[in-house]
Amino acid sequence: MDFLPVSVLGSTGSIGTQTLDVCRRLGIPVVALCANKSIDLLEAQAREFQPLLVAVTDKTAGETLKMRLSDTPCRVIIGEEAAQEAAALPQAGVVVTAMVGTSGLLPTMAAIREGKRIALSNKETLVCAGSLVMAAAKEHGAEIIPVDSEHSAIFQSMDNKAGIRPTGLKLTASGGPFRGMSWDEVRLLPPERALKHPNWSMGAKVTIDSASMMNKGLELIEAMHLFQMKPESIEILVHPQSIVHSAVEYADGSVIAELGVPDMRLPIQYALTYPERMVCPVQPLKLAQLGSLTFESPNLNTFRCLGLAMKAAGQGMSACCVMNAANEIAVGLYLKGQLTFGGIYETVAAVMERLSKHQAGSLEDVLALDREARREAAAVSAVG
Repeated sequence: MDFLPVSVLGSTGSIGTQTLDVCRRLGIPVVALCANKSIDLLEAQAREFQPLLVAVTDKTAGETLKMRLSDTPCRVIIGEEAAQEAAALPQAGVVVTAMVGTSGLLPTMAAIREGKRIALSNKETLVCAGSLVMAAAKEHGAEIIPVDSEHSAIFQSMDNKAGIRPTGLKLTASGGPFRGMSWDEVRLLPPERALKHPNWSMGAKVTIDSASMMNKGLELIEAMHLFQMKPESIEILVHPQSIVHSAVEYADGSVIAELGVPDMRLPIQYALTYPERMVCPVQPLKLAQLGSLTFESPNLNTFRCLGLAMKAAGQGMSACCVMNAANEIAVGLYLKGQLTFGGIYETVAAVMERLSKHQAGSLEDVLALDREARREAAAVSAVG
């Protein structure tokens, strides 16, 4: 079959490389690649896929790559706005937004304004500016297909053709490496412990967010916007086996779920080939061998960051933007050994207390509030 050509933003990260695995196997054309600094891998990707455009947001790395690829037909562009050009490339039918953090917001909006299909992996885009993003998608006829396994599961479980609205969503979480532990046990644990996720292979930032369960809070906010649900209609369930990826509940009490082995190639491929389903080389799901599937409510005393995200979800877009920005700074400091695991929560809570009442009504407001929250988080962490 003919596939829509793909632009991959964040091509050297975990989701980006797995996206290219899917493209390689199915023969999906790749017309643009975008990364920040990982130019060795980006060069290899460019030479293999021969895209029309290669975007590098870091200027020094970009100049180096431009020289390296001078013997290829690839056009190399450099700088912060390069990602937006890769997102809006006319030849791209699908834009995979796998950039980390709020760096993905402007490129995603650029793709939306061109009416692209967005294979959305950058959850921070909706966390920080969900109402603005969804309104723009409606205005420009852009299609948003989620790549996160949980949101893909919800998307697949909804009866979109019938137009029947669910009454609730059940968002599952593995519980990460610290499931079953107390706050006192986890608050001083080093990054190497937090990075040992039991089920999923992800980038460092997402893995730390999984350990704190902030990731699930971000996903709750993302689900609110993607599926137009109130936060109180979304239940978070800890499901250690990571087999039930999420579920949808309807007025008659029926609950429809999507199950599968924990492999990100499944939701990535579905976003690229929707509405078609293609063979995917993942392990078949054998429920009898699993024996049992378990579910429990999250411990909000241990996973305090999840509580902060749930609070922000009820307060609105500005609080969500502040919370996300502060968390990005705090996680970065934790990974560098400059903050404790418990310090992530303390930093985010302090910044939310100071800035969450600020109002952001436009994309420019969101970006300004994001910058302010980052400065505040750095200052709070330095004092702490």
